Amino acid sequence: MKFPTSHFTKLAIITCLFVIPACNEPSPDVLRFGLASAPSNLDPRFATDATSARINRLLYERLVDFTQASQPVPSLAMWEMLTPTHYRFRLKNQNSQFHDGSPLTSRDVKTTYDFILDPQHSSPHRSSLKMIDHIEVPSEDIIDFHLARPDPLFPGYLIIGILPARLVAKGHPFHSHPVGSGPFAFRGRPDESRLQLVRRSDSQPFEFIRVPDPTVRALKLLAGEIDMMQNDLPPELVAYLAKNPQVHIQRGRGTNFAYLGFNLQDPLTGQLVVRQAVAHAIDREAIIRLVLGGSAHLAESLLPPDHWAGDSSLQGYDYNPEKARSLLAKAGYSQEHPVHLTYKTSSDPFRIRLATIFQHQLTQVGFRVDLRSYDWGTFYGDIKAGRFQMYSLSWVGIQTPDIFSYVFHSRSVPPNGANRGRFKSPSADRLIEQAEAAEALVDKRAYYQQLQAYLLEALPYVPLWYEDHVFIARREIEGFTLALDGNYDGLQMVHRSITPLRH
Repeated sequence: MKFPTSHFTKLAIITCLFVIPACNEPSPDVLRFGLASAPSNLDPRFATDATSARINRLLYERLVDFTQASQPVPSLAMWEMLTPTHYRFRLKNQNSQFHDGSPLTSRDVKTTYDFILDPQHSSPHRSSLKMIDHIEVPSEDIIDFHLARPDPLFPGYLIIGILPARLVAKGHPFHSHPVGSGPFAFRGRPDESRLQLVRRSDSQPFEFIRVPDPTVRALKLLAGEIDMMQNDLPPELVAYLAKNPQVHIQRGRGTNFAYLGFNLQDPLTGQLVVRQAVAHAIDREAIIRLVLGGSAHLAESLLPPDHWAGDSSLQGYDYNPEKARSLLAKAGYSQEHPVHLTYKTSSDPFRIRLATIFQHQLTQVGFRVDLRSYDWGTFYGDIKAGRFQMYSLSWVGIQTPDIFSYVFHSRSVPPNGANRGRFKSPSADRLIEQAEAAEALVDKRAYYQQLQAYLLEALPYVPLWYEDHVFIARREIEGFTLALDGNYDGLQMVHRSITPLRH
């Protein structure tokens, strides 16, 4: 099939070469990371966007982390299950300190989680921790979590960054001036496009710079104005950079889940037949092959099939434009009486390009699609507020199946969760609750697999693909390791091997 051809990359490169100085030399002491969008909230109690989550992992430590195989492992604390409803966590290092020099104790852990659990604070993470009945701190290094019901997956839910209790009590603005105990400390934010951190192990300064346009971001890399970046580049621009001897590229398989979301309360997108027609109208395989350069693989659920609760037997919606037309015809729609949809996306050029392809494919089967793009803040705000019919986004960093409760349970409509499409299904709620209540992992897995099959039928999302990762840096940048979920943890070891050449 043919896709709308884009010449923006070559044209922009030719144009920008005359605009951006070839050797605009920033200080070689600072390592600069280019971002497509700035972090919106540096408070882990409230942050939900991908960039904030990745930056917050650098700023704050967590009780628990995950292996590449999505298995929970101790981070700040070891744990033991004293009874099915009583988990004891013991801090591994009693000398842990926050960036302001104060010690990290069990009180800080309790304060952080008590804040999230308080409904008055409307934390979006409260729904995933609702099984906690109360928290006790018998000593400075022990935290006891008492649950309202047994849950063998419980340790994997404790991934919120820990904040200092004394600053929480004072109402400190963590969203703009974070204070954690992670490997990086906050240094400053001169403006909304620049975030300055310092690596604690060696005092190496870092700057995260928002450059929304991918071509300009690439040119700044070539000019030495940024040193590295990850993802958010069109494949042809990656291929262009790969030919430059000043640049090196790492690629890795990813688990970030891309999807089309719908407003289930809308008269049109609330109809299952309309959503099914959308699913059959999208040629996912061709887009992966021809547009994404093969750097993704098909998805049928939020969880990849090799996750312990995933399901490799799921059969998704094949590309079948005739079936899409037939579905619309049965619902009373035709070329003379088409379905008019508004589709929202971000202003990132590549996301607009993908949206234009979706628009083209949907038009071929009888839809009329009004494509609207917005800056990230406006777009994300609209999605959280339910101001959309259809949109596209990605879920990043999914490790535990409690994501289904957070995204699809009827009680998780914002601000109580991320059920942004207002999906309300007694069947989904029941399966989610049965999975949560099951005490044996084998039973949990069975319920979650039933749930995933049901969601594929009910179609609150059209699953698209799992996106691979690409890390692009100047040749003197070394030591970065890609993660399956695309986190920035590799910055803990990254360094500049030589002094950049000067002109």
